[in-house]
Amino acid sequence: MFLLALIAVLGAALIVNTTRLTSHQVPPGAPADITIDQAMAVTHLAGAIRFRTITTDDEARIAPDVWPTFHAYLAGIFPLTEKNLRRETVLNDSLLYTWTGRRPDLPPVILTAHMDVVPAAEDTLAQWTHPPFDGVVADGAIWGRGALDDKNAALGLLEAVEALLARGFTPERTIYLGFGHNEEAGAASSGAAAIAALLRSRGVHDAVLVDEGGWIFDKIPGVARHVALVGIAEKGYVSIELSVKTDGGHSSMPPRETAVGILARAIDRAETHPMPGRLDGAGAALFDTLAPEMSFGMRVLFANRWLTRPLLLNVLSKQPSTNASIRTTTAATMLRASAKDNVLASTAAAVLNFRLLPGDTPDTVMAHLGDVIGDPRVTIAPYHGERGDAASAESRTDGPEFAALSGAIRAVFPAVVVAPYLTVGATDARHYGNVARDLYRFVPVDQPGSTELLHAPNEHIQIDVYMKAIRGYAAIIRGISN
Repeated sequence: MFLLALIAVLGAALIVNTTRLTSHQVPPGAPADITIDQAMAVTHLAGAIRFRTITTDDEARIAPDVWPTFHAYLAGIFPLTEKNLRRETVLNDSLLYTWTGRRPDLPPVILTAHMDVVPAAEDTLAQWTHPPFDGVVADGAIWGRGALDDKNAALGLLEAVEALLARGFTPERTIYLGFGHNEEAGAASSGAAAIAALLRSRGVHDAVLVDEGGWIFDKIPGVARHVALVGIAEKGYVSIELSVKTDGGHSSMPPRETAVGILARAIDRAETHPMPGRLDGAGAALFDTLAPEMSFGMRVLFANRWLTRPLLLNVLSKQPSTNASIRTTTAATMLRASAKDNVLASTAAAVLNFRLLPGDTPDTVMAHLGDVIGDPRVTIAPYHGERGDAASAESRTDGPEFAALSGAIRAVFPAVVVAPYLTVGATDARHYGNVARDLYRFVPVDQPGSTELLHAPNEHIQIDVYMKAIRGYAAIIRGISN
């Protein structure tokens, strides 16, 4: 009898918690009243793709003048922006535009994107429907490197600014457009970091920033509508080297355990015993926002995390995309051992890359590896002595800026659910922490399957998707700058 009563009370509590969920969605804002010449916008992005703005040393030797000519190209196709905004070159190849607002005393807005792209590997060229740097317009899409990552954002922002200027719009707050030139290279000398340092030297602080990092997704389990994921934090980054030293020798007389075998077992332990999962911070904020929009069964699960947390963590850990949102991930990326097939390696080494959940640090990762590997023959040390980057702080979701950004997104995509989340990759936003109070990561692109095209063959953006992205940027500019 007591057990039945307990079950009834528990069931009632689950239902009450579920019915108390209310939507976090703000009403759609007003779309920007702008006119966009679609043919010209398509031509502009296609032309930008033809500039091989790759950040490798080889590309710099092949095309040393690519950046000055690309800058001149932008100046030529956006004449109103060139006339009304101040344009500066930073660290030789990055660009900073200043759009002075009516109230320069207010905290400014920083809108960023990167102009560089990754190479198209030689062994993948046959997989491309259209050559990666030809900027082909075909089948209702613009094809080539940068169409999605990230020239669509840089050109989309400039198209939006140009269209707003044509309508006589002046922002209330001052707006900075920061376009880095080497985000893909992960360079220590970053164009974005130089832009941020320049702004800081000029007294810029408490800005709100919007960079790449989130998209509009059409397949979120339990949610029928498309979801605009806005990154409010991003994971950190550290690489750890595991190394083993033995006597080596000839492969015809191997010892019972070789350096490679010892290392392989260490890698296996690291992969099969990952850092523990957690559902807090930006990860929890995502599901708090999505829960009211989910099917009833899913709402029950997420409304009662006090009870269902172990089950949720288990389910979320099954897929790489959701697993990355709940734990510091472990990825074996590099191996080094013998240079010859019949020589035992005297040194074997592997590099493990970790993307750090907020709250985890390189030191906690090192301690974790020491515990799970449990073999003193394996040396655990930061790769090349570098300490990596900590996870970013989390930006607010309860302030007017996030509400304005959400309303602007829904002005152009009224049916979407806007939700905060943890960005699992690195973006240029991490360099602006000293000048921006709130950093949001979002690109207004609603194209199913886009994430699979990033850094892959056949990168392209559909023309209608790009047009809506430009309108999305115009709405964002209006929404958060006034």
